[in-house]
Amino acid sequence: MNYKLYIGKISGIKIFIHWTFVLLIAWVVYNDIKAGLETADILWSVAFIFSIFGCVTLHELGHSLTAQRYHIKTRDITLLPIGGVASLESIPEKPKEELFVALAGPLVNIVIALILLPFVTWSEALEGLGQVGGSNFLLSLISVNITLAMFNMIPAFPMDGGRVLRALLSYKLDRVKATRIAASIGQVLALGFIVLGFYGNPFLAFIGVFIFLGAQAEARQVKSRALISGVRLRDVMMRDIPLLDSKLTIRDAAQQLLAGQNKTFVVMNEGRPVGTLSHPEIIKALGEQGENASLASAMDKDLLYLDAELSLESALKELQRSKKHLALVSFQNTLLGAVDIQNVTEFLLIRSAKQK
Repeated sequence: MNYKLYIGKISGIKIFIHWTFVLLIAWVVYNDIKAGLETADILWSVAFIFSIFGCVTLHELGHSLTAQRYHIKTRDITLLPIGGVASLESIPEKPKEELFVALAGPLVNIVIALILLPFVTWSEALEGLGQVGGSNFLLSLISVNITLAMFNMIPAFPMDGGRVLRALLSYKLDRVKATRIAASIGQVLALGFIVLGFYGNPFLAFIGVFIFLGAQAEARQVKSRALISGVRLRDVMMRDIPLLDSKLTIRDAAQQLLAGQNKTFVVMNEGRPVGTLSHPEIIKALGEQGENASLASAMDKDLLYLDAELSLESALKELQRSKKHLALVSFQNTLLGAVDIQNVTEFLLIRSAKQK
């Protein structure tokens, strides 16, 4: 089920609106009707919401287009009721690049505010404070953009300010330590938001939880990337590949599952790979085709080959992109082994234990 509505593309970046955005509009309209506002006032409120999310889109494009300068692609931008999310393929690891990418979003909001400022009729805008309408629309939008810039500069992940703080720390410290310090500061601030939320605005508590979990996830992710830094696929791959002959049946594959720890197999025919068969595919075939079905009817025939000299980080991205359970590892057209998520996880656990 698709929960996002595609609304267009800018500079090759697809932009989506999440379906929950409709709930936000409905909630705004409901509250305006409940407050007894006229149709014109309700339309101004709805237009204001759309304008805010237009600014949020520009904010995320600021990040995305700056990242493009450093050859980092953005898969898409999704607009949610709580803001926008730009799905960058990776985060810049050089301090200068991360600093510029992180600052680009808030700077866009400041530029928007400065552009709108000369068009504000102050006498009318100040008289119309309260409900958003034609007289104070631009002033309200300026206020929102300044607020967005300030809010995003909170020095805590996953806010832009957290990335700015890490980038600045990374000029003197290694990335893992810089991330750990920035994440710890973010979590302290998050706890403050949670406490204030309990005594005042519950939304602050929600923001606090969001920041706390975001900081925790960022620290864990950077630590994982550090573990695989400099590791090539040949250092991780399984040299004893779990094989199944193409003449076997699904029942035989199921017995192999029970007999060992392997969850994904390479199907061979006359000494060469012809497909892969994963645990979910075996279970599905048992239920839909029966235990006497051939492996060929259930296996994935689209094999993924990766070069043994490829970095482990790039290999993991390729596995994720292709949605494969297992990839074959080769070098100069010679099959050397295979790699799957399970043996990569075991490698990371062992390497992490050695570094303690």
